[in-house]
Amino acid sequence: MSFKLILFLGVFVCLQTSSYLLAAQIGSNSELKRVPVRIGSDDDRSDAGHKPAGRPADLPFHHPNSPKDNSSFQIGAGIYDITGPAAEVGMMGYAMMGQVTSGINFRLRARAFVFADSTGNRIVFVSTDSCMIFTGVKQKVVEQLQKLYGNMYGYNNVMLSGTHTHSGPAGYAFYLMYDIMSLGFHPENFNTIVNGIVKAIQQAHNNLSSGGKILINSGELLDSNTNRSPSAYQNNPASERAQYKYNVDKLMVLLRLEDQSGKELGMINWFAVHGTSMNNTNTLISGDNKGYASYVFEKTKNGQSSLPGMGPFVAAFAQTNEGDVSPNTKGAFCPDGKPCDDAHSTCNGKSQECRGIGPGKDMFESTQIIGTNQFKQALALYNNASEQLTGSISYVHMFVDMTQVNVSAEWSGTGQTETTCSGALGDSFAAGTTDGPGDFDFKQGTNSSSTNPYWNFIASFISAPTPQEIQCQSPKPILLNTGDVTFPTLWTPAILPLQIFQIGQLVIVGVPGEFTTMSGRRLRNTVRQTLLENGYGNDTVVVIAGLTNAYSHYITTNEEYHIQRYEGASTLYGPFTLPAYQMLYSQLATALAKGSPVPPGPTPPDLTGKTPSFQPGVIYDDTPFFTSFGDVDTDVNPSYSVGDIVTVSFWGASPRNDFRTQDTFLTVEQQVSGNWQVILTDGDFDTQFHWQREDIAESLVTIDWAIGQDTQPGKYRIRTFGTSRDLFGNLTPYTGTSSTFTVQ
Repeated sequence: MSFKLILFLGVFVCLQTSSYLLAAQIGSNSELKRVPVRIGSDDDRSDAGHKPAGRPADLPFHHPNSPKDNSSFQIGAGIYDITGPAAEVGMMGYAMMGQVTSGINFRLRARAFVFADSTGNRIVFVSTDSCMIFTGVKQKVVEQLQKLYGNMYGYNNVMLSGTHTHSGPAGYAFYLMYDIMSLGFHPENFNTIVNGIVKAIQQAHNNLSSGGKILINSGELLDSNTNRSPSAYQNNPASERAQYKYNVDKLMVLLRLEDQSGKELGMINWFAVHGTSMNNTNTLISGDNKGYASYVFEKTKNGQSSLPGMGPFVAAFAQTNEGDVSPNTKGAFCPDGKPCDDAHSTCNGKSQECRGIGPGKDMFESTQIIGTNQFKQALALYNNASEQLTGSISYVHMFVDMTQVNVSAEWSGTGQTETTCSGALGDSFAAGTTDGPGDFDFKQGTNSSSTNPYWNFIASFISAPTPQEIQCQSPKPILLNTGDVTFPTLWTPAILPLQIFQIGQLVIVGVPGEFTTMSGRRLRNTVRQTLLENGYGNDTVVVIAGLTNAYSHYITTNEEYHIQRYEGASTLYGPFTLPAYQMLYSQLATALAKGSPVPPGPTPPDLTGKTPSFQPGVIYDDTPFFTSFGDVDTDVNPSYSVGDIVTVSFWGASPRNDFRTQDTFLTVEQQVSGNWQVILTDGDFDTQFHWQREDIAESLVTIDWAIGQDTQPGKYRIRTFGTSRDLFGNLTPYTGTSSTFTVQ
């Protein structure tokens, strides 16, 4: 976590006049119109005084009221490209100043599923290859859906969940805290994500098939996740820890989706692991381990010759309570090979050198290993799924101001009423995690402001906490008092969406943040127990869909909060955040069971156009003398063998001119019967598209292809596609082609 830049930009933003604000241009379509290259084959606290957004007409409350033996559903699946700017934009997740996009390993997708029962109740679940879903994304998706379908889809029955990859472009939040490291808001990236989600939902809506069947299965997946804050987990009661075999959840819950003829439509599973196999030195866009698992599963079902992201089978590896769960399964080590200090994750007293190590020799292999593990377990569960979901569909939703929830004595754990707090981040937030360490002398496990007096003093210029806020957040030493900052716009949210879906025996709890292992277990148990007390059967399965509909950092247990590791320091609303959620979701679950109406709650503000952007667009593109766009700079070798890496570079242009949505910046092509056939694109894991600026306006594009073991001998070539911009803003497409080479 590059805390120095956060503070610098925070103070800078707070001192600027409103003339620096730029219009966000929300709602415009970032997909450029062109004839695409054919690459396929046939085979109220209204949050600090801002005017609340006009609420779209929400759907009425729906309660399961069809017979228990109703096992027929309408099911539709869709997938669409949400890959944003592949150059010069900060990446979302690690918040590192130097981690700026410079190409693509493989593309990001939105995977959407529409479910409807025989009574007409319907829900939408979308899993996106993005770090998280922000409030503004959900708002604009709902707006577009209601323009298309009226009140068929609304806040209540649409659930958007991020996989938590840390290798996608940032700048798609309205709340400033999440845009600082990307130099502000990027409307083109925001629009690409929103439009892609809507297009995926449209596909799923149009693909609805009647008489469908949903099968559910679950099983343990080992050697694929580990707890990165074990000292905090250990502070939970021994009696509670004794109920569980592991200090992270190993369970994968999976749905197999079929139409009435048995045709396979798609798959969704939930498994807890961070999207941090790709570390904070990576600058290539990547779906990380969950994106890779989806890619392999879809290739398996659609055929190895199918192009990625084109369906029709859609496989979502969705996120759940991964807050303290790392994919770096070897553990955290210092450069000398010794384990890091357990309590603070330091090496010689410093956080920077303590790093989690994945199972592979590098981050790409680690991504493959953790992704493959998830794929293999999911495929086994999918092939053996036999229990059928029966019943009907229902959903409940409400907005809550999480900064002022009175937590009753029944839930607080202290025997008296407690309250949540205005949003704030603690000192250990700036220390980062073993997946991505921070800067300076910050350490995890810090619960005293005297540890970092200099930075706490500097941070107080952004917003100094009141004595009441300090007491409310105790023992967290407040570093960034984000909940009170309103200039030039809000920094973190106060009003959050809480949501529950039911499909027969399955209950999906949508949460607007990252629950740790034990906090997720407590919430699942709370919801399930509430449902059992209201007549639900013992076959009820509760899963958490994480990073859903909005983002509010982490949610730890009270016991973990007192240790103040990164996750505790990032629990925005104080030590009673989890009990507040348990109380509120219990109320939602009761309403779900009884068919009671749910008050909608305060509406989150619409911050459209209020978030600044400080990064200029592409001015123009150029090439060296005597060259043109698409010309080869360094050509391929005449021949290669399986296992080699083919490399070719071209003179190109900025990929920010055209994201090539639902298209590609590259193709690997094989000559078959005299014709060139595309076998790989930039959506495939075996390719890498690298962009590098040369001089002022020149771009060097390098394409790597790692030749896979299943590659057939023959003649091949590599092509690149892009769009250049001249000084007048005119856009011109170009292509480039390598020499032909052989694979032996």
